[in-house]
Amino acid sequence: MDRRRLWEGAIAALVPVAACSVALAGLTAWAGTGRAGSPARIEVTEGKVLLPSAGVPETAAFFHIANTGGAADTLVRITARDVSGEVTLSRHRMRQGNAAYGSEVDSVSVAAGDTLAMSPSGLDLTVPVPSGGWRSGDLVSFTLEFRRSGPVESLAVVVRPGTVSFQ
Repeated sequence: MDRRRLWEGAIAALVPVAACSVALAGLTAWAGTGRAGSPARIEVTEGKVLLPSAGVPETAAFFHIANTGGAADTLVRITARDVSGEVTLSRHRMRQGNAAYGSEVDSVSVAAGDTLAMSPSGLDLTVPVPSGGWRSGDLVSFTLEFRRSGPVESLAVVVRPGTVSFQ
């Protein structure tokens, strides 16, 4: 009877030891990639604002957002200097018959090691046009606020629609 108890005790101890070993191996591999515990690192580049047509109160802006860090982050707010009114995050979708519509989005997540390329057929910013308007080549200052990384400032150049690629 004592041998059986000893064997059962050894088996009972082996299960948690094996589980801990597997977990430790996984954590070691994760740490070995250099991403364990590293925060999100957000880079905002390639800003573009479409030159609005005369009399149109809003236009669209686009950025390329890269998260080179080890944790996801979320874009939660956007502001633009010298623009009165609210800049909103929008997602464009298609309906049957090639009809497009936009819907406001509260936030968008950027996964660790991932990128987000805004485009006219996907995610973009809806920006009120200032009273003085813009000319092609003007620079517009934006602040994109992320939940973990905080505010990131970036410039966007005003471009004529159809003169740039969003790929």
